[in-house]
Amino acid sequence: MAYQTLNDFILKLEEAGELVRIKEFVNPELEIAEITDRVSKMPGGGKALLFENNGTDFPLLINAFGSEKRMNIALKVNNLDEVGEEMEKLFKNLTAPKSGLFDKLKLLPELGKISAYMPKSVGGKGKSQEVVHTTPDLDILPVLKCWPADGGRFITFPLVITKDPVSGIRNVGMYRMQVFEKNLTGMHWHKHKVGARHFNEYKKLGKKMPIAVALGGDPALTYSATAPLPDNVDEFMLAGFLRKEKVKLVKAITQDIDVPADADFIIEGYVDPEEDFILEGPFGDHTGFYSLEDYYPRFHVTCITHRKNAIYPTTIVGIPPQEDAWLGKATERVFLTPIRLSMLPELTDMDLPYYGVAHNLTLVSIKKDFAGHALKVMSALWGAGQMMFNKSLVVVDNDVDVHNYAAVAKAFLENVNIETDVHFSMGPLDILDHSASKYAFGSKVCFDATRKYEEELPFLHPGNESELILPDLDKINNKFDFVKEVSIPFSTNKAFVVFISLVKNKERSVKEMISEIYQSKMLEGAKLIACFDAELKVSDIPSSVWILTNNIDPRRDGFMLNHNGQTSCMAFDATKKTSEADKFTRDWPNIIISDEQTIKKVDKIWDKLNLGPLAESPSNYYKALVPIDGAVLKKGKN
Repeated sequence: MAYQTLNDFILKLEEAGELVRIKEFVNPELEIAEITDRVSKMPGGGKALLFENNGTDFPLLINAFGSEKRMNIALKVNNLDEVGEEMEKLFKNLTAPKSGLFDKLKLLPELGKISAYMPKSVGGKGKSQEVVHTTPDLDILPVLKCWPADGGRFITFPLVITKDPVSGIRNVGMYRMQVFEKNLTGMHWHKHKVGARHFNEYKKLGKKMPIAVALGGDPALTYSATAPLPDNVDEFMLAGFLRKEKVKLVKAITQDIDVPADADFIIEGYVDPEEDFILEGPFGDHTGFYSLEDYYPRFHVTCITHRKNAIYPTTIVGIPPQEDAWLGKATERVFLTPIRLSMLPELTDMDLPYYGVAHNLTLVSIKKDFAGHALKVMSALWGAGQMMFNKSLVVVDNDVDVHNYAAVAKAFLENVNIETDVHFSMGPLDILDHSASKYAFGSKVCFDATRKYEEELPFLHPGNESELILPDLDKINNKFDFVKEVSIPFSTNKAFVVFISLVKNKERSVKEMISEIYQSKMLEGAKLIACFDAELKVSDIPSSVWILTNNIDPRRDGFMLNHNGQTSCMAFDATKKTSEADKFTRDWPNIIISDEQTIKKVDKIWDKLNLGPLAESPSNYYKALVPIDGAVLKKGKN
């Protein structure tokens, strides 16, 4: 049976030992986020947290999706692959050849299932409308200010419901909402999102755009709003499929739009396309960096309704891992099947590493049948929905476990020829990508780490047949005064990957410094070199890959290194880009950390939170990477 309320989900989490109730007063401004950041980075994602004393009448739930176990509880499965397996079974039953009437009649139960997933409008008021505030005041909600340089308080888990003014087709998206006044927020939909497209249609018609925002209810609703569904596929239908029960909808009180009958809160309002946009942000975003100020539509709140015993759900994002990493893991498992069934039957598995922040790094395995097969997969994925935002793609054979990163690295080192197996492309990027020279547009890279057919092998330069001797890292540190630290995170007996942190200056480029080291022959056998700012601990592999995939425009920041006339190594400059050293003209955002005052306050109250021994703030670990306070390094000059 589906969850009928968010509280049903909370009780299930508590029964499973996955929730902590916090009765001590905690301030929604910065303190809840600092506590949650510590908990979400505990082994296994820590626990879900219910802050019952936050200065409002409503308990606040956070980190509810923050582990694989809690995602399974949210979607009522034993493991996330079950969802894809059920999709595949349903698809095959519906599309298999039918030889006679009896076979066709057997389809009826399957068709009945699909009908049962479709959302249904019902009469009267829903539970989400038990209490009605026609003079709305958003201050009744415990809205978080998450990070010190945030522009204000943000609603971070909204299900934003819009509809196309011509077709009437609904969309449910998740777009953050900065609170400016008691009845005014921003509406932060990116230009690639369906909500923004609906807005443009209302603008053409010169009409105000009705919007409703749902909070809470069955967790399947919240997950569905984050899912990368194809355009014109109703997110409430996906929610119905996941919960095995249709989503019931009722009419909003003040807007011509349907809303979930069983949500905890509904915020009704409108956007006027004729009105000037409002300056929104900065906001500590899921990349681990601040997204900077920009102009977005004004959302005018006309009514707030809620359950009598409503619970306010929220989340924070920042340096991974956070709760959103597990929502992304669910998407990885749920949508593998539709991708395979609809466009890439050769796709056998996919992994979105949490430190790749969803769009920066994707690992896929394929059943390879011909030369160039990996490039076919590359082209298809970069043209598929939100996969168009992927920046770094690695393709391996189907006998490589893409969830075992050491195995993927081994395939890379054994199978990638730098001259022939590194492929660049240009295309749209997520607007949160700060490293591209142009806003929301830049390069992508694919590494074909599959075993090669004869047609794919280079004509010249056979591979190194001699046994590899790993370099003496201390000698590199001692010889080059600009090198801070060297690490070899992955190696085989033929090649290795090296991470180098260095002291950057405007007199010499990173390319010149790395080329000097490489030409010294002290890195013979390196296949990939990643270069970082001196403050990064390059022995920390996850943090290094997080910085690497965030800080590069692959074609601009990648360069080939030659050895004995052979292009044998790829290097990437993953340092901060500055106007002085790199002629980088965009603002470079700061990494997100808490401030000292908040850290000390949370340290002081930790014993009262029922969260076990004191967990040190992750911000203490990362503060060396943050040269100044604030959200932005103005054009990289700092």
